[in-house]
Amino acid sequence: MSWIILILGIVSNASASALIKMAVEPSRKMPSFIDPWSVFSNWPLCLGVGLYGIAFVLYAVALKQLPLNIAHPILTSGSIATVALISVLFFGEQFTMVNMLGIGFIFLGVTILATS
Repeated sequence: MSWIILILGIVSNASASALIKMAVEPSRKMPSFIDPWSVFSNWPLCLGVGLYGIAFVLYAVALKQLPLNIAHPILTSGSIATVALISVLFFGEQFTMVNMLGIGFIFLGVTILATS
């Protein structure tokens, strides 16, 4: 069950990052000190912040059952890979061989950590 919670944390974290990216696109109104309530008109920003909160809670729950030196690298690397995939699929960003190699090394490192 702790692994499912950690995976949900990864999905929440990566989704929050994508929503924050949407929130800062030029077509969206950014909140300002002059009009702080405008933050509520930027739904991707509100939802992204909420998902970051959910990801934090899920991570904390996963830490009750998993060691920190396992849970944190898995959450971080899973989020990196998921954000890379989302950035290509939804934002048309490039995914080069260097990106693939870097993510592969991250997963290799996490696998080594998790099995040691």
